[in-house]
Amino acid sequence: MSVSTAKTVREVAVEFPEATRIFERFGIDYCCGGSKSLEEACAASNLSVDQVLDSLELAEQTARAKQKDRNWQTEPLADLVAHINSTHHKYTREEIARLRPLFDKVYSVHGKNHPELQQVRASFQGVAQELTTHMMKEEMMLFPYIVRMEEAVIQKEPVLPPPFGTVQNPVAMMMHEHDSAGDALRAMRQASAGYTPPGDACISYQTLYKALAAFETDLHQHIHLENNILFPRAIEMERGH
Repeated sequence: MSVSTAKTVREVAVEFPEATRIFERFGIDYCCGGSKSLEEACAASNLSVDQVLDSLELAEQTARAKQKDRNWQTEPLADLVAHINSTHHKYTREEIARLRPLFDKVYSVHGKNHPELQQVRASFQGVAQELTTHMMKEEMMLFPYIVRMEEAVIQKEPVLPPPFGTVQNPVAMMMHEHDSAGDALRAMRQASAGYTPPGDACISYQTLYKALAAFETDLHQHIHLENNILFPRAIEMERGH
């Protein structure tokens, strides 16, 4: 990626969605102050242009690295659990923290003219709360047991019985909660006309809808890794020992 410092902050934000996170981190206004060039915006905030450019470059490299696929059907379950925690769980938490205030900002300005925002916001708040609790349960109970079970199998040691009877019990609960999250995403997509910003949408409104679409994509991949790979492999491993 080569960003021209002469481009406006708004242009960079529109062309490169990852940039909005960088701008928010540095306190660069890409909404009302988006007409400034990147160089002017950095100067106004006493920021090093090179530092901001480096951060933009790193964000793009990270986004590219995420696209490199590993064969999770054969990788150790411990690696898959670590991958889910460090990418999808981390991303989900960061986006929930970022999008809540962004929702408030957009709703306060556009809520009156766009009542559908209230519905989208309510669905997001609900799913955000559900996912926060859901991920905590996975990280504190289910995932550590799967990792310990795999260690015992590899070392040919007896597998200690889980406190929840069988791994299938929490898996069934997690999959039910995944279905609930999927329903909330569908409601958000429907209410927002497929995350299509209205004609009078400011850059924050556009950013919100782009971020929600990306949030949906990531959550789909996240749920796929758990429902279709991690959980069946863990159940099969438990049955075999």
